[in-house]
Amino acid sequence: MRARAQIALLPDGRRLHLHDGPIDLIVEAFGASGEINTAYRAAAERFITVLDELCAELSILRQPAGIGGPAVVGVIARRMVAAVLPHSERNFITPMAAVAGAVAEEILDSMTPVAAFSRAYVNNGGDIALHLAPGERFVVGMVERPDHPSFFGKVELHSTLPVRGIATSGWRGRSFSLGIADAVTVLADRAAMADAAATIIANAVDLPGHPSISRAPACDLAPDSDLGKRLVTRGVGDLTSDEIDAALDAGVVVAASLVYEGLIRSAALHLRGETRVVGVGVASGPSAAESKNSSRSLIHA
Repeated sequence: MRARAQIALLPDGRRLHLHDGPIDLIVEAFGASGEINTAYRAAAERFITVLDELCAELSILRQPAGIGGPAVVGVIARRMVAAVLPHSERNFITPMAAVAGAVAEEILDSMTPVAAFSRAYVNNGGDIALHLAPGERFVVGMVERPDHPSFFGKVELHSTLPVRGIATSGWRGRSFSLGIADAVTVLADRAAMADAAATIIANAVDLPGHPSISRAPACDLAPDSDLGKRLVTRGVGDLTSDEIDAALDAGVVVAASLVYEGLIRSAALHLRGETRVVGVGVASGPSAAESKNSSRSLIHA
C-alpha cells in the first residue's frame, strides 16, 4: 500500500475513512460484520490507485467536454465524461465537474459484487453514491450551505426509487461556482450524474453583473483550475427579495429542463433562506438527524 493513501476505520468503528490528496471519502455499509469487512477491504484496495489514475489523464479531464473530444481510458474518467457530455452542448463544462461523484460510484461499485449488505453509502464531500437492497431506505438531510452544518430539508429515499446519487454544489463549497446559490442539492440515478447537474444548476442561479456580487478569474485563485479565466463567485452582498427570486427562478428553469430530459430526478435550490424544489422526492422540514430511526439516517454534509 502506498504511504500516501490513508485508510482507517473512524473511532465509531462503523465507518471507513479513505483519504488521498484532495480525495476524502467516508464509507459506511450496513449488514453482517463479516460482509462489511469484506466490502471495506475491497473499497480500500480499489482506492489505492484512484488518484494516480485520475492524475494520469488530468490534462484531458480539465478540457471542455464535447462530442469528438480526446478519449479517456480509466473507468472513473469514463464515468466523468459520460456524466458531463449531456450538458456540453449548452454549457461550458469539463469532466472535472463530475469527479467527486464518479469516485464515490467507483468505490461503491467495488464493494457490491464481493459482499452482501443491506445498505451502503460512499460520501465524497457531500457527493454521495448509494446502495439500497430491496425494502431498504435512507433519510438524507440537505445542507443550507456546503460549508455550514445546518439543514434546511430532508429527503427519504426508498429502494423502489431509482435515485442512487446525491450531490450538492454552491459558491461556498469546496469547488468554484459561476453562480450565487448557497446550495443546490440534486438527486439522480448515479452520483456522477448528480454531481455534474448540481454544478450546472448552481451556475445558473445567478444575477449577472450585480454590483453586490464579487467575482474573480478562477485561474487567479487556482492556477490549474479547469475554469481558466472564467469569473467565479467570491462574495455575495445584500440582495432584495425580488433579486433572490430572480436568481432562483433562473436556476429552476435549468433544473426543470434536466428533470424533463431525464438527467436528474429532482433538485432543491437554496439562496438566502429561500428554497425552490423541482421534481419529486424532496421535502422541506426537519433534518435527517431528527429521523425516528437514526440507524437509517445519513447526514448529507
